Amino acid sequence: ILAGANARDRVLACVGALIGIAATSLLCSALHLGDVALPLLIAPMGASAVLLFALPSSPLAQPWAIIGGQVISALVGVAVAKLLAPSALSDGLAVGLAIAAMSLARCLHPPGGATALVAVIGGPAVHAAGFSFALVPVGLNAVVLVAAGIVFHRFTQHRYPHRAMAMPAPIRGERVLQRADID
Repeated sequence: ILAGANARDRVLACVGALIGIAATSLLCSALHLGDVALPLLIAPMGASAVLLFALPSSPLAQPWAIIGGQVISALVGVAVAKLLAPSALSDGLAVGLAIAAMSLARCLHPPGGATALVAVIGGPAVHAAGFSFALVPVGLNAVVLVAAGIVFHRFTQHRYPHRAMAMPAPIRGERVLQRADID
């Protein structure tokens, strides 16, 4: 959207991200859930907002990708942090395994890699929260951000979430390409 976007689309993406992140921050801080030492808003949500508001038609910006990708990545990161001492290996393993888990769950979301890393390097409050970190703040942040995105895109008359278009049926007599034809 931004490469060929007009000025209006660019402004809407910026305003959407501003509203989405502000709403997420306000709501999460108003709820006062979890340990007060935990961050109320995690930094990878900023990257999620870029996808959600600047590239809303991307498969990486769909609700399941954002919510599932963030929560699954947090769970993976927490598991790695519980099993391994902090190291370059645990940092890399958290991100690599998060990619694998998101891929298997069909919710690949690049900011999830950062969320897995936060779970490993996030410090004592994140480590003390354990697996609940995946729900509060991560899951809560993701759900609020997606809800804000849905409302914002409806208000601005953009279609979101997007659904993949079905492949058209082959025209009668047309040969359908097989994998062997491509290789």
